[in-house]
Amino acid sequence: MQQLIIDKLAAVEKEHGIRILYACESGSRGWEFPSPDSDYDVRFIYVRPYRYYLSVMDREYDLNFAISGDLDMYGWDLRKVLQLMRKSNTTPFEWLQSPIVYGQLPGFRDELWSLCQSYFGQISNIHHYLGIARGAMESIDNGNEIKIKKLFYILRPLLAAKWCLEKQSIAPMTIGPLMTLLPDGIKKQVHDLIGLKATAPEGFIITISDELRSYIDQEFARISEASTHLKRDQFTADALDAFFVNTITRYDHQ
Repeated sequence: MQQLIIDKLAAVEKEHGIRILYACESGSRGWEFPSPDSDYDVRFIYVRPYRYYLSVMDREYDLNFAISGDLDMYGWDLRKVLQLMRKSNTTPFEWLQSPIVYGQLPGFRDELWSLCQSYFGQISNIHHYLGIARGAMESIDNGNEIKIKKLFYILRPLLAAKWCLEKQSIAPMTIGPLMTLLPDGIKKQVHDLIGLKATAPEGFIITISDELRSYIDQEFARISEASTHLKRDQFTADALDAFFVNTITRYDHQ
């Protein structure tokens, strides 16, 4: 599958006249708790020729493709990525931490990741992750029954929000470092659930233990309350503009 993805990315470059700077796996495979039937969620960052950006006309800054089989792929122009970074959007932060990289131009990932550190907004990241967790919590039925996929859509963002609150830094993308925040008893349960998820379909229904459910509810309430006392950060675009101009100039491919 990896070679198919690499070939498709090369075809996208040629068809759309772009330069892909970085391509990675997002979703459960990138989070390191896939199911046997998990999709391949391929995300990429690209630039166009320099002159594309010198226009009074509105431009498109993303590329979307129909899902094909188990391949879900889309890309964002570097300009859009940097605009989102100014808002401390978590998506670029996660992409750049992916353990599965399908391609990258030398130095790009490290340079952009270094820039990300100056655009971490604690409250916006916490609220983003709590929003995902809240939505997934609404799918709990019949007491504590939930699809195993949805359970991890609670656990990972909840732990990411906890990380942002307690460590005041960008949360790791993968589940391993996030699990260090768990009490030992809960950590053992989550570890076992990851093992189960590796063999069960995403729609498999499980019953959340009372201990785990209590932990989820209490941590969600605690983090939500703590976030109300935080101040929202404001970021300038100066460093982002400099990075943008430098990058599109360096990789101009007219």
